[in-house]
Amino acid sequence: MTPSIDGTSGEIPTGRIAIIASRYNESICDSMLAAAIETLTAAGIAQDRLWIIRVPGAWELCLAVEQTFQHPDVLAAITLGCVIRGETTHDEHINRAVSDSLMRQSIASTRPVGFGLLTCNTLEQAIQRSGGTVGNKGHEAAEAVLEMLRLGLKLR
Repeated sequence: MTPSIDGTSGEIPTGRIAIIASRYNESICDSMLAAAIETLTAAGIAQDRLWIIRVPGAWELCLAVEQTFQHPDVLAAITLGCVIRGETTHDEHINRAVSDSLMRQSIASTRPVGFGLLTCNTLEQAIQRSGGTVGNKGHEAAEAVLEMLRLGLKLR
């Protein structure tokens, strides 16, 4: 059997982690932000290594990631937002554009971008995915970034 490499354990590089959270659907995003901070600090990341940035909405997450990645000490970004379907297809356009942009930024920068953008049909779904019965996407996005940072060290 071929040995495998993963990032579920190991060191985390030194540097800052940006957590970029939307203010739109604020209670949902605040819950995910608290969860992301909790996950990172439980993993041993000191509060002074966290850079909390608030943006107006999901659309603005991409520019904020781009700007934070201009700082060489920023290791990764965690993006948190919530887009809830309305009466038009506006949500689909926002979700697709933000998703594509964040993936491109991660690949181009070779830095992890944690994807904590909820794309829900209803407010109830968003509540359940931000600390309700389905978990908290803030925890998941932070855990994914930690794993990718560990993996990055092993792949060098």
